[in-house]
Amino acid sequence: MNVPSYTPQAIESSWQKRWDAAGVFRVANIDSRPPYYVLEMFPYPSGRIHVGHLRNYTIGDVIARFKLAQGHAVLHPMGWDAFGLPAENAAIKQKVHPAIWTKKNIAIMREQLHPVGFAYDWQREIATCDPEYYRHEQKMFLDFLQAGLAYRKEALVNWDPVDQTVLANEQVIDGKGWRSGAPVERRKLNQWFLKITDFAEDLLDGLKTLTGWPEHVRLMQEKWIGKSEGATIFFTIEGREEKLEVYTTRPDTLFGAAFCAIAPDHPLSLSLAEGNAELAAFIEECSHLAVSEEVLEKAEKKGFDTGLRIQHPFVAGATLPLYVANFVLMGYGTGAIFGCPAHDQRDLDFARKYQLPVRVVVSPEGEMVTVEETAYTDDGVLVNSDFLNGKPVDTAKHEVIRRLKEIGIGEGKTNYRLRDWGVSRQRFWGCPIPVIYCDDCGVVPVPEKDLPVRLPDDVTFDGCGNPLVHHHSWKHVDCPSCGKAATRETDTFDTFFESSWYFARFCSPGEEARPFDPEAASRWLPVNQYIGGVEHAVLHLLYARFFTRALKHCGYWDLEEPFSALLTQGMVCHQTFQREDGEWLYPEQVERQKGQFVEKETGAPVRAGRVEKMSKSKCNVVDSDAIVARYGADTARLFMLSDSPPERDLEWSEAGVEGTYRYLGRLWRLTERAVEIPDVLPDVAEAGLKEIRQMIHRTIRQVTESIQAFHLNKAVALVRELTNRLEKLDATNASAQAVLREGVEAALRLFNPMIPHITEACWERLGHTTMLAQTSWPEYDEALTQEETITMAVQVNGKMRATIALKRDAAEAEAREVALQDEAVQRAISGKEIRKVIVVPNRIVNVVAA
Repeated sequence: MNVPSYTPQAIESSWQKRWDAAGVFRVANIDSRPPYYVLEMFPYPSGRIHVGHLRNYTIGDVIARFKLAQGHAVLHPMGWDAFGLPAENAAIKQKVHPAIWTKKNIAIMREQLHPVGFAYDWQREIATCDPEYYRHEQKMFLDFLQAGLAYRKEALVNWDPVDQTVLANEQVIDGKGWRSGAPVERRKLNQWFLKITDFAEDLLDGLKTLTGWPEHVRLMQEKWIGKSEGATIFFTIEGREEKLEVYTTRPDTLFGAAFCAIAPDHPLSLSLAEGNAELAAFIEECSHLAVSEEVLEKAEKKGFDTGLRIQHPFVAGATLPLYVANFVLMGYGTGAIFGCPAHDQRDLDFARKYQLPVRVVVSPEGEMVTVEETAYTDDGVLVNSDFLNGKPVDTAKHEVIRRLKEIGIGEGKTNYRLRDWGVSRQRFWGCPIPVIYCDDCGVVPVPEKDLPVRLPDDVTFDGCGNPLVHHHSWKHVDCPSCGKAATRETDTFDTFFESSWYFARFCSPGEEARPFDPEAASRWLPVNQYIGGVEHAVLHLLYARFFTRALKHCGYWDLEEPFSALLTQGMVCHQTFQREDGEWLYPEQVERQKGQFVEKETGAPVRAGRVEKMSKSKCNVVDSDAIVARYGADTARLFMLSDSPPERDLEWSEAGVEGTYRYLGRLWRLTERAVEIPDVLPDVAEAGLKEIRQMIHRTIRQVTESIQAFHLNKAVALVRELTNRLEKLDATNASAQAVLREGVEAALRLFNPMIPHITEACWERLGHTTMLAQTSWPEYDEALTQEETITMAVQVNGKMRATIALKRDAAEAEAREVALQDEAVQRAISGKEIRKVIVVPNRIVNVVAA
């Protein structure tokens, strides 16, 4: 018999065309099947797809195909998170409009994805830079503005003086701009904000309902929202009428207070600086620090003694010095703190620097701690604290709050670390903020009929600031209210704005008048399974949850949460190599000679570095095109699924990929053995064949359970165990051949979501005319999944003494006999009279002896 060879490139291309022609993965909003929405976080169109992308999309594709086979109408779309700074930087470097650069990259990446065979409904493809997409978010913003959820205010921001733009806290690295490397400054700018803080408690409560999310992601969001119970205290400033308002989570430590401190931009700081050149210079120095907590935490703690004294609320005659400190943020709490050095490391560092007293006021019960270089932050009871002495911390907190309220200088208060979302960015390549500024009318929303506010095509990129500010005509418009000359807002939205609602647009991407059809959104949302990196645990996921609530508040829908279940997949890591001069090399530039790594071109020794996350800067990125061209998409897919659980990091290994490719060749040849076998129900009278049939049906059950639990590597291992056993089957008679055929067909159907091309080709070779992509998920025979032998526990007087192996459904008399003959049971009943033996079939034998 002429056996065709396994040629993945030809097979895969052919089946992709057949799926497309049949519209297998297109789905309608009206469908009698139950809906299932699986979505991977959409990519930024950087220009290349690497295997890190493929892992994410392969995991989602397995779930999409699995649910389709189980009878669901599956929505599995793909789109592009297309706004952002890289496109603008490329425009500056290459002198090309960001839209051209972005659309070119989208085309390249789309062409890279097609050969991998993902089950996407490409008719629903979206790109967030499309005006027909962002016109809807402009309307959302106007609705937020009308509902009081959007506002503009002057705020302290991270300012890059070279790029001339605001930087997010995450874009400040060691106090410098991530792109320019310039020292970041604090600057006050008028910024647009969304009132995410209005939903802080609801966002926190909602986490309890997200049982399909990883616990660590929910904890990260909980920490970011940062609910705290504490007290607001109004301290008296000697010689001044105004009070110093301080919020603290540790009112119990008031007797350990050594100083008070205010932020450099606190109104009192600015007022004092007007007549104090030294203080003004210190505030100017502080302005060069970024405004993120992380940066301030790492920075040297510095302060300026204002000379003012703060009266202690409980200790008559005692006063505390008031400092302006570089580590106090105006945007957190009230912009003022009291410092208790013994019980806060930051305060202790500051106190040691400025020789302030350190007074221990919390200590383990029955002992007194000593604080030198490390603050005591554990629980305990109050000491050195007058009326609080001996009280546990929680009790002491409530007592302080009660007394503060009693004397009228404080009260209990709930506070949140979460701050309103600043959405203004001083960049071109983003969605324009749809407002106009008029000298007479103030802030005027762009009328809905004039949406979208489009970005201009005729822009010049000289690398200096936002081109919209300098554009000759774009920003100059007439006021919609009074008709006088006015100007557009030149800031654009933070790109998280687009990704906060894109999942809804996929429900009805062709909708023109609305961002989505409410009926379609009601059918598909929330997303059943969302997949993406854990690095998005806070910002993107939190903003999407907020957006969902804000849209509900504005009457768009009744949706509470955007994503029912979340999987955060691990990174793909790869070996790094480095020359002696420090230059990084791609793995393909390196080979092993005589036990050491050398550069292929020069033969010079190369240092093998750590296995790290794929990164262009470390030259350890593996391009997906090369892998697919050499081994085929199914090899890449199967390797990424089989080596590690989805939530853990995966180490890319060329040897592992080659091994996977060889296995697919074996699967192809195994199928050929079954091609001429009739598709009939096996006769398992022969010894050994029933065992194999049992293995087939147990595998179907276990793989189904494993995929449902996202144990995809386990699912792969189970099917491979089955095919290994089938390879060894001596199929020389009709019964054995029938079992072989049954096993091969089961393996192909189970493997289809993971390696869809080769399984489709093998399925067709077996004579089937319906695609596997249109074939239902295999069912197992419950009777064949039962173990022949079961293990039963044996208890004597309530204590387990032994376990025994019996055939399933063995007679009670047999169970009793085997149990009583066991050596351990014999020892336990030695010298005793057996009063009763109770047998619970297939579970336990209880012996009562006296």
